[in-house]
Amino acid sequence: MRQHDVSAPRPQRRRTAQRRTTTALGLSLVALALALSGCAGRVQDGFLPRAVTEGGERVTSLWNGAWIAALLVGVLVWGLIGWCVVAYRRKKDDTALPVQLRYNVPMEILYTIVPVFMIAVLFYYTARDEAALLDTSKHPDVVVNVVGKKWSWDFNYVNEQTYESGTQAELTGEPGTEENLPTLYLPVDKRTEFVLTSRDVIHSFWVPAFLQKLDMIPGRVNKFQVFPTETGDFKGKCAELCGAYHSRMLFNVKVVDQATYDAHIADLKAQGNTGQLDNSLNPSKVMDEDTHLIPSAGSN
Repeated sequence: MRQHDVSAPRPQRRRTAQRRTTTALGLSLVALALALSGCAGRVQDGFLPRAVTEGGERVTSLWNGAWIAALLVGVLVWGLIGWCVVAYRRKKDDTALPVQLRYNVPMEILYTIVPVFMIAVLFYYTARDEAALLDTSKHPDVVVNVVGKKWSWDFNYVNEQTYESGTQAELTGEPGTEENLPTLYLPVDKRTEFVLTSRDVIHSFWVPAFLQKLDMIPGRVNKFQVFPTETGDFKGKCAELCGAYHSRMLFNVKVVDQATYDAHIADLKAQGNTGQLDNSLNPSKVMDEDTHLIPSAGSN
Protein backbone atom coordinates (compact mmCIF):
# COMPACT_ATOMS: atom_id res chain seq x y z
CA MET A 1 0.00 0.00 0.00
CA ARG A 2 1.18 3.52 -0.69
CA GLN A 3 0.13 6.71 1.04
CA HIS A 4 -0.18 9.92 -0.97
CA ASP A 5 0.62 13.34 0.45
CA VAL A 6 -2.29 15.70 0.89
CA SER A 7 -1.43 19.36 1.21
CA ALA A 8 -4.75 20.59 2.59
CA PRO A 9 -8.25 19.26 3.18
CA ARG A 10 -10.99 20.44 0.85
CA PRO A 11 -14.29 19.65 2.59
CA GLN A 12 -16.38 21.94 0.38
CA ARG A 13 -15.32 20.16 -2.79
CA ARG A 14 -16.12 16.75 -1.28
CA ARG A 15 -19.59 17.85 -0.22
CA THR A 16 -20.20 19.25 -3.71
CA ALA A 17 -19.06 16.00 -5.32
CA GLN A 18 -21.37 13.98 -3.04
CA ARG A 19 -24.32 16.20 -3.92
CA ARG A 20 -23.58 15.79 -7.64
CA THR A 21 -23.41 11.99 -7.28
CA THR A 22 -26.73 11.90 -5.42
CA THR A 23 -28.35 14.18 -7.98
CA ALA A 24 -27.09 12.09 -10.91
CA LEU A 25 -28.41 8.89 -9.31
CA GLY A 26 -31.79 10.50 -8.70
CA LEU A 27 -32.02 11.74 -12.27
CA SER A 28 -31.13 8.27 -13.55
CA LEU A 29 -33.94 6.68 -11.51
CA VAL A 30 -36.41 9.31 -12.74
CA ALA A 31 -35.35 8.70 -16.37
CA LEU A 32 -35.78 4.93 -15.88
CA ALA A 33 -39.25 5.42 -14.42
CA LEU A 34 -40.29 7.68 -17.29
CA ALA A 35 -38.95 5.22 -19.86
CA LEU A 36 -40.84 2.31 -18.33
CA SER A 37 -44.04 4.35 -18.06
CA GLY A 38 -43.92 4.89 -21.82
CA CYS A 39 -43.78 1.16 -22.60
CA ALA A 40 -46.90 -0.50 -23.92
CA GLY A 41 -46.42 -3.93 -22.33
CA ARG A 42 -47.34 -5.39 -18.97
CA VAL A 43 -45.08 -5.61 -15.93
CA GLN A 44 -45.25 -9.43 -15.87
CA ASP A 45 -44.07 -9.46 -19.51
CA GLY A 46 -41.15 -7.17 -18.80
CA PHE A 47 -42.94 -4.47 -20.86
CA LEU A 48 -42.48 -6.59 -24.00
CA PRO A 49 -45.44 -7.23 -26.31
CA ARG A 50 -47.55 -10.04 -24.89
CA ALA A 51 -46.37 -13.30 -26.44
CA VAL A 52 -48.86 -15.24 -28.59
CA THR A 53 -46.55 -18.17 -29.42
CA GLU A 54 -44.74 -20.83 -27.43
CA GLY A 55 -41.40 -19.38 -28.49
CA GLY A 56 -42.50 -15.91 -27.44
CA GLU A 57 -43.16 -17.18 -23.92
CA ARG A 58 -39.61 -18.52 -23.81
CA VAL A 59 -38.24 -15.12 -24.87
CA THR A 60 -40.29 -13.36 -22.20
CA SER A 61 -38.97 -15.71 -19.52
CA LEU A 62 -35.36 -15.13 -20.58
CA TRP A 63 -35.90 -11.36 -20.74
CA ASN A 64 -37.45 -11.19 -17.28
CA GLY A 65 -34.77 -13.42 -15.77
CA ALA A 66 -31.98 -11.21 -17.18
CA TRP A 67 -33.62 -8.06 -15.82
CA ILE A 68 -34.17 -9.58 -12.38
CA ALA A 69 -30.49 -10.58 -12.22
CA ALA A 70 -29.43 -7.11 -13.38
CA LEU A 71 -31.63 -5.39 -10.80
CA LEU A 72 -30.28 -7.57 -7.99
CA VAL A 73 -26.74 -6.62 -8.95
CA GLY A 74 -27.79 -2.99 -9.24
CA VAL A 75 -29.38 -2.97 -5.79
CA LEU A 76 -26.22 -4.53 -4.31
CA VAL A 77 -23.97 -1.93 -5.99
CA TRP A 78 -26.22 0.99 -5.04
CA GLY A 79 -26.35 -0.31 -1.46
CA LEU A 80 -22.56 -0.52 -1.25
CA ILE A 81 -22.22 2.98 -2.70
CA GLY A 82 -24.71 4.35 -0.18
CA TRP A 83 -22.98 2.58 2.68
CA CYS A 84 -19.59 3.98 1.66
CA VAL A 85 -21.01 7.49 1.33
CA VAL A 86 -22.47 7.33 4.85
CA ALA A 87 -19.81 5.29 6.67
CA TYR A 88 -16.80 7.07 5.23
CA ARG A 89 -18.11 10.59 4.90
CA ARG A 90 -15.87 13.39 6.03
CA LYS A 91 -16.32 14.39 9.68
CA LYS A 92 -16.07 17.92 11.01
CA ASP A 93 -13.02 17.08 13.10
CA ASP A 94 -11.15 15.42 10.22
CA THR A 95 -8.01 17.37 9.37
CA ALA A 96 -6.62 15.10 6.68
CA LEU A 97 -7.75 12.51 4.19
CA PRO A 98 -7.50 8.84 5.19
CA VAL A 99 -4.77 6.65 3.77
CA GLN A 100 -5.12 6.44 -0.03
CA LEU A 101 -4.64 2.94 -1.50
CA ARG A 102 -3.22 2.30 -4.97
CA TYR A 103 -4.56 -1.22 -5.35
CA ASN A 104 -6.11 -4.18 -3.57
CA VAL A 105 -5.35 -7.51 -5.20
CA PRO A 106 -8.14 -9.59 -3.56
CA MET A 107 -10.76 -7.00 -4.49
CA GLU A 108 -9.50 -6.75 -8.06
CA ILE A 109 -9.63 -10.54 -8.42
CA LEU A 110 -13.18 -10.54 -7.05
CA TYR A 111 -14.25 -7.78 -9.47
CA THR A 112 -12.87 -9.85 -12.36
CA ILE A 113 -14.22 -13.29 -11.43
CA VAL A 114 -17.76 -12.24 -10.51
CA PRO A 115 -18.56 -10.43 -13.83
CA VAL A 116 -17.09 -13.34 -15.83
CA PHE A 117 -19.30 -15.76 -13.89
CA MET A 118 -22.37 -13.56 -14.46
CA ILE A 119 -21.72 -13.31 -18.20
CA ALA A 120 -21.18 -17.07 -18.43
CA VAL A 121 -24.58 -17.72 -16.82
CA LEU A 122 -26.33 -15.26 -19.15
CA PHE A 123 -24.54 -16.79 -22.14
CA TYR A 124 -25.66 -20.29 -21.17
CA TYR A 125 -29.36 -19.41 -20.94
CA THR A 126 -29.23 -17.28 -24.07
CA ALA A 127 -27.56 -20.03 -26.10
CA ARG A 128 -30.03 -22.60 -24.76
CA ASP A 129 -33.08 -20.55 -25.74
CA GLU A 130 -31.61 -19.52 -29.10
CA ALA A 131 -31.07 -23.17 -30.00
CA ALA A 132 -34.69 -23.96 -29.07
CA LEU A 133 -36.08 -21.00 -31.05
CA LEU A 134 -34.15 -21.97 -34.19
CA ASP A 135 -34.87 -25.69 -33.93
CA THR A 136 -36.74 -26.88 -37.02
CA SER A 137 -36.52 -30.62 -36.39
CA LYS A 138 -40.22 -30.97 -35.55
CA HIS A 139 -42.58 -31.71 -38.42
CA PRO A 140 -44.57 -28.56 -39.32
CA ASP A 141 -48.29 -28.55 -40.06
CA VAL A 142 -47.93 -25.53 -42.36
CA VAL A 143 -44.96 -24.39 -44.46
CA VAL A 144 -44.82 -20.81 -45.72
CA ASN A 145 -42.05 -19.57 -48.00
CA VAL A 146 -41.86 -15.87 -47.08
CA VAL A 147 -40.12 -13.83 -49.76
CA GLY A 148 -38.91 -10.31 -48.95
CA LYS A 149 -38.63 -7.78 -51.74
CA LYS A 150 -38.34 -4.03 -52.13
CA TRP A 151 -40.70 -3.12 -50.51
CA SER A 152 -43.29 -5.77 -49.75
CA TRP A 153 -43.81 -9.48 -49.21
CA ASP A 154 -44.80 -12.64 -51.06
CA PHE A 155 -46.26 -15.60 -49.17
CA ASN A 156 -46.02 -19.07 -50.73
CA TYR A 157 -48.26 -21.56 -48.93
CA VAL A 158 -46.21 -24.59 -49.91
CA ASN A 159 -48.41 -27.52 -48.88
CA GLU A 160 -51.56 -25.85 -50.22
CA GLN A 161 -49.91 -24.84 -53.53
CA THR A 162 -51.15 -21.25 -53.49
CA TYR A 163 -49.68 -17.83 -52.77
CA GLU A 164 -50.30 -14.17 -52.05
CA SER A 165 -48.17 -11.43 -53.63
CA GLY A 166 -47.97 -8.04 -51.94
CA THR A 167 -47.24 -4.55 -53.21
CA GLN A 168 -45.65 -1.58 -51.48
CA ALA A 169 -47.90 0.00 -48.87
CA GLU A 170 -49.40 3.41 -49.64
CA LEU A 171 -49.49 5.16 -46.29
CA THR A 172 -52.06 7.89 -46.85
CA GLY A 173 -53.10 8.26 -43.23
CA GLU A 174 -56.69 7.53 -44.19
CA PRO A 175 -58.73 4.68 -42.62
CA GLY A 176 -58.61 1.40 -44.49
CA THR A 177 -54.95 1.59 -45.54
CA GLU A 178 -54.10 -1.57 -43.60
CA GLU A 179 -56.69 -3.57 -45.51
CA ASN A 180 -54.54 -3.28 -48.65
CA LEU A 181 -51.45 -4.75 -47.01
CA PRO A 182 -50.47 -8.35 -47.79
CA THR A 183 -51.94 -10.61 -45.11
CA LEU A 184 -50.39 -13.81 -43.80
CA TYR A 185 -52.90 -16.36 -42.48
CA LEU A 186 -51.83 -18.95 -39.90
CA PRO A 187 -53.92 -21.63 -38.16
CA VAL A 188 -53.95 -21.50 -34.38
CA ASP A 189 -52.43 -24.36 -32.36
CA LYS A 190 -50.60 -25.63 -35.44
CA ARG A 191 -46.85 -25.57 -36.04
CA THR A 192 -45.84 -23.27 -38.91
CA GLU A 193 -42.42 -23.29 -40.52
CA PHE A 194 -41.21 -20.11 -42.24
CA VAL A 195 -38.73 -20.56 -45.07
CA LEU A 196 -37.20 -17.11 -45.60
CA THR A 197 -35.72 -15.92 -48.89
CA SER A 198 -35.02 -12.51 -50.40
CA ARG A 199 -35.53 -11.14 -53.90
CA ASP A 200 -32.93 -8.38 -53.67
CA VAL A 201 -31.30 -7.04 -50.49
CA ILE A 202 -31.18 -8.07 -46.83
CA HIS A 203 -34.60 -7.87 -45.18
CA SER A 204 -35.77 -9.13 -41.79
CA PHE A 205 -39.06 -10.94 -41.14
CA TRP A 206 -40.54 -9.67 -37.88
CA VAL A 207 -43.88 -10.10 -36.16
CA PRO A 208 -43.46 -8.27 -32.81
CA ALA A 209 -46.17 -10.37 -31.11
CA PHE A 210 -44.12 -13.50 -31.90
CA LEU A 211 -41.06 -11.98 -30.12
CA GLN A 212 -38.87 -13.51 -32.80
CA LYS A 213 -37.38 -12.33 -36.08
CA LEU A 214 -34.84 -13.58 -38.60
CA ASP A 215 -32.91 -12.01 -41.45
CA MET A 216 -33.58 -12.78 -45.11
CA ILE A 217 -30.29 -12.80 -46.99
CA PRO A 218 -29.99 -12.86 -50.80
CA GLY A 219 -28.77 -16.23 -51.98
CA ARG A 220 -29.34 -17.91 -48.63
CA VAL A 221 -32.28 -19.67 -46.95
CA ASN A 222 -33.14 -19.18 -43.27
CA LYS A 223 -35.84 -21.08 -41.39
CA PHE A 224 -37.65 -21.02 -38.07
CA GLN A 225 -40.90 -22.34 -36.65
CA VAL A 226 -43.68 -20.85 -34.54
CA PHE A 227 -46.58 -22.38 -32.68
CA PRO A 228 -49.34 -19.73 -32.28
CA THR A 229 -51.37 -20.26 -29.13
CA GLU A 230 -54.21 -17.78 -29.64
CA THR A 231 -56.17 -16.18 -32.44
CA GLY A 232 -56.01 -12.50 -33.33
CA ASP A 233 -54.80 -9.83 -35.74
CA PHE A 234 -51.15 -8.81 -35.51
CA LYS A 235 -48.71 -6.54 -37.33
CA GLY A 236 -45.59 -7.49 -39.23
CA LYS A 237 -42.78 -5.45 -40.68
CA CYS A 238 -39.24 -5.51 -42.00
CA ALA A 239 -36.71 -5.05 -39.18
CA GLU A 240 -33.67 -4.40 -41.40
CA LEU A 241 -33.06 -1.03 -43.06
CA CYS A 242 -33.43 -2.06 -46.70
CA GLY A 243 -33.78 1.15 -48.69
CA ALA A 244 -35.83 4.26 -49.27
CA TYR A 245 -39.25 2.76 -48.50
CA HIS A 246 -38.23 0.42 -45.70
CA SER A 247 -40.85 1.99 -43.41
CA ARG A 248 -43.60 0.92 -45.83
CA MET A 249 -42.60 -2.73 -45.89
CA LEU A 250 -45.56 -3.82 -43.76
CA PHE A 251 -47.91 -6.78 -43.62
CA ASN A 252 -50.77 -8.16 -41.54
CA VAL A 253 -50.89 -11.48 -39.71
CA LYS A 254 -54.15 -13.24 -38.89
CA VAL A 255 -54.01 -16.24 -36.60
CA VAL A 256 -57.34 -18.00 -37.15
CA ASP A 257 -59.09 -21.31 -36.60
CA GLN A 258 -58.60 -24.11 -39.11
CA ALA A 259 -61.92 -23.49 -40.90
CA THR A 260 -61.11 -19.81 -41.52
CA TYR A 261 -57.63 -20.73 -42.69
CA ASP A 262 -59.00 -23.29 -45.16
CA ALA A 263 -61.53 -20.73 -46.44
CA HIS A 264 -58.73 -18.20 -47.08
CA ILE A 265 -56.68 -20.79 -48.97
CA ALA A 266 -59.74 -21.55 -51.10
CA ASP A 267 -60.20 -17.83 -51.83
CA LEU A 268 -56.58 -17.49 -52.99
CA LYS A 269 -56.99 -20.43 -55.36
CA ALA A 270 -60.28 -18.97 -56.65
CA GLN A 271 -58.39 -15.78 -57.52
CA GLY A 272 -56.08 -17.83 -59.74
CA ASN A 273 -53.14 -17.86 -57.32
CA THR A 274 -52.24 -21.49 -57.89
CA GLY A 275 -48.77 -22.95 -57.66
CA GLN A 276 -45.84 -21.01 -56.21
CA LEU A 277 -44.00 -17.79 -56.95
CA ASP A 278 -40.71 -19.03 -58.32
CA ASN A 279 -37.53 -18.21 -56.40
CA SER A 280 -35.72 -18.04 -59.74
CA LEU A 281 -37.05 -14.46 -59.89
CA ASN A 282 -34.33 -13.53 -57.42
CA PRO A 283 -31.42 -11.63 -59.04
CA SER A 284 -29.09 -13.50 -56.65
CA LYS A 285 -29.52 -17.25 -57.14
CA VAL A 286 -29.82 -19.41 -54.07
CA MET A 287 -26.42 -20.87 -53.18
CA ASP A 288 -25.93 -24.54 -54.03
CA GLU A 289 -25.58 -25.60 -50.40
CA ASP A 290 -28.98 -24.03 -49.59
CA THR A 291 -31.01 -25.28 -52.56
CA HIS A 292 -32.28 -28.33 -50.63
CA LEU A 293 -33.82 -25.98 -48.05
CA ILE A 294 -36.22 -24.47 -50.59
CA PRO A 295 -39.64 -26.18 -50.44
CA SER A 296 -40.02 -28.63 -53.31
CA ALA A 297 -42.89 -26.67 -54.86
CA GLY A 298 -40.57 -23.90 -56.09
CA SER A 299 -37.51 -24.07 -58.32
CA ASN A 300 -34.20 -22.35 -57.71
